[in-house]
Amino acid sequence: MRAQSSATAAPPIAVTGPPDHRGLGTLQAALGVVAFSLTFPATAWGLEGFGPWSLVAVRSVLAAFIAGGCLLALRVPPPARRHWPGLAVVGAGVVLGFPMLTTLALQTSTTAHAAVVVGLLPLTTALLSALRVGSRPSRVFWLAALAGAAAVLGFTVQQSGGALTTADLYLFGALLVCAAGYTEGGRLARVMPGWQVIGWALVMCLPLTLPVAAVALSAEPVRLTAHSVAGLLWVAAGSQFLGLIVWYRGMAAVGIPKASQLQLAQPLLTLVWSVLLLNERLTVAAPLTAAAVLVCIAVTQRARG
Repeated sequence: MRAQSSATAAPPIAVTGPPDHRGLGTLQAALGVVAFSLTFPATAWGLEGFGPWSLVAVRSVLAAFIAGGCLLALRVPPPARRHWPGLAVVGAGVVLGFPMLTTLALQTSTTAHAAVVVGLLPLTTALLSALRVGSRPSRVFWLAALAGAAAVLGFTVQQSGGALTTADLYLFGALLVCAAGYTEGGRLARVMPGWQVIGWALVMCLPLTLPVAAVALSAEPVRLTAHSVAGLLWVAAGSQFLGLIVWYRGMAAVGIPKASQLQLAQPLLTLVWSVLLLNERLTVAAPLTAAAVLVCIAVTQRARG
């Protein structure tokens, strides 16, 4: 996380805009959360017709074509060289790492289970943001952070029969790489439009995702159904591009820690989608753990302020 853009030397992110500007930023970040809450159900749909490698690679390629078309149509110049390391972090975390790790996890995990584990994403993002800007969270912050982590670990161990599963390890890895991508993307969105941040990150990954997509499609069986196509289109256009555009714009407007609070609703929304779209049955532990994590993360955000 150290070898990134020139924003490394920038002061801590602060909200200095007028109230109406902050209100718009909050709305944009909230729209991003709604888009992200549909990612796991859409991925589960996509896995009905695509292999995991095919789904991740094709979604990134489609999103890159959309982003690249927008960049070309608007004749956006390439980003300055000093921003390339930061864009590489966004690409590695948001374009490649998180989609791949969560897709692998969802092969054996329910979306409800995954949603609760990924409920720690706002906390992880806030922690990495605190490290990047050099702030010193209070003791209350750390106590709440540990309580939230304990709740999630307890849930995953209880659900997996006394031990962490491979899917859980994938999900915890996804937390780290996605939080890194969110943090750096939010910082870059202060110096370039949010849509360009994710757009250039997607284009930078295209030399890797395009050949992987070709190989994966030839190696993994493909069965086109209404669910699989709809799931692929959503994770490509909705989660991978449009959702990240409004999310990064919102983070740039209101600040990374404050925007991350809005993701408290994401696990709960995903639990609702998993019931409505996938007919999953929730255990009592899932919503209770999600609510506990919500409380813990809310405390961390209040402590930071």
